Amino acid sequence: MTEVSRTDDSFHVFDTTLRDGAQREGINLTVADKLAIARHLDDFGVGFIEGGWPGANPRDTEFFARAAAELELANAQLVAFGATRRPGGRAADDPQLAALVNSGAPVVTLVAKSHDRHVELALRTTLDENLEMVRDSVEFLRSRGRRVFIDCEHFFDGYRANREYALAVVRTAHQAGADVVVLCDTNGGMLPADVREIVADVLGHCDAYQPGARLGIHAQDDTGCAVANTLAAVDAGATHVQCTANGYGERVGNANLFPVVGALEIKYDRRVLPEGRLAEMTRISHAIAELVNLTPSTHQPYVGYSAFAHKAGLHASAIKVDPDLYQHIDPERVGNTMRMLVSDMAGRASVELKGKELGYDLSTDRDLAGRVVAKVKEQENLGYTYESADASFELLLRDEVRGSRDRFYTLESWRTISEQGPHGVSGNEATVKLWAKGERRIAVGEGNGPVNALDQALRTALEGIYPPLATFELVDYKVRILEGQHGTGSKTRVLIESTDGSTTWFTVGVADNVVAASWLALEDAYTYGLLRAGLEPTE
Repeated sequence: MTEVSRTDDSFHVFDTTLRDGAQREGINLTVADKLAIARHLDDFGVGFIEGGWPGANPRDTEFFARAAAELELANAQLVAFGATRRPGGRAADDPQLAALVNSGAPVVTLVAKSHDRHVELALRTTLDENLEMVRDSVEFLRSRGRRVFIDCEHFFDGYRANREYALAVVRTAHQAGADVVVLCDTNGGMLPADVREIVADVLGHCDAYQPGARLGIHAQDDTGCAVANTLAAVDAGATHVQCTANGYGERVGNANLFPVVGALEIKYDRRVLPEGRLAEMTRISHAIAELVNLTPSTHQPYVGYSAFAHKAGLHASAIKVDPDLYQHIDPERVGNTMRMLVSDMAGRASVELKGKELGYDLSTDRDLAGRVVAKVKEQENLGYTYESADASFELLLRDEVRGSRDRFYTLESWRTISEQGPHGVSGNEATVKLWAKGERRIAVGEGNGPVNALDQALRTALEGIYPPLATFELVDYKVRILEGQHGTGSKTRVLIESTDGSTTWFTVGVADNVVAASWLALEDAYTYGLLRAGLEPTE
């Protein structure tokens, strides 16, 4: 494991996705997952990656063993997590401390009790013995050449319950040789003003016995303030922030790495990443989301798909003049992009900007832009939505520009049959009749539902004529019953996501039943995909 220390150690970005973030409900990381995520975090440029608790579970022990052989870190140092020695023992004899040393990690984070009631009720020992556990454990690890950070668990609650004892834990850790003492809002109940006040008080206390002693912050998000609490601690003088990618963590999560780093780099003008790494933030956020098998949050600050999406016509008019009027930063700084959403709120400016995004200049043709706006509003009144179906909107725009819909085939008819047989066995069959390149084609498809059967039939009818269809795949399918007064007869909207293996696109269809709506979305998906493949319509 090749590791290169950061040249500037004055401020730490410490990531605990692989340890604390992995405690989120629904996340279950393999060792291979952890190694892949560590590479992404190192590529982003964090200073420390907490890999887990070696000796506490086989998976984390294996991770550190494999990391020694497989991880080459350019920016980060690997950190092993553990706890102070057991009450009544000696650090030199403690098997878990030995496992931390044997992990090979150059940095160790130890969790220590700093709330007097936790010492007495959870550890079942005395307050003095807890201080000795901290001192002995830190000194032992330092004697083995390890850099040591101390996580003061439940610090803020402990400070409020017994300030003098909480401060004694911090003082003992510093004096034993801990490089950083991290104040943990373990229950996530703090608010920014209180965090700022307490961190400032603790730093003032530290200056009395060890000028320059460093504090860090570890914030849970139970009040929705983890990022704000982290920045409040920095305002008060903390120089070490602990975060997780995308805010993953137990209960509602931890301080989110990306908004914290975005704020520090852009708002505080503090360099905490290597040069050029901030622009990788969106990519890395989404890559880690895929590895943990969770859909990326579309509304996440800085890196969300909707973080720089604009829908209201008033916003679009202003952005057309100057994008900064409704954006707090240039999205390219964090690797994101501005998007214009086209909806029934759209005005001419929205349509012009969206058209420009898609390669159509509508600014010189006010009549055309007006027709597109009117068509969008008419369609949305019928139940369509284009803000999540860019491909269908581009086809609508293309239709208005060219004056008609160009097609790759002319439909004669389609039908579906669904059967329910004995013992719960069901069958779905679809027949499609169409004309393409002067040839009449009839195809039958079977599937696990009527829409899948239609998709198979349409593909069978056209693949021999349009070979690129072989690469198309329907990857997601969403159905929405629109509000209305007709019960099961209400209109249905279907949103389809398709891919050709390299690009994805979204199309929408609306009709009185789900199969008809699906057919319309499928038609748009095939038409758009063939246009993307460079084919010319024939009908």
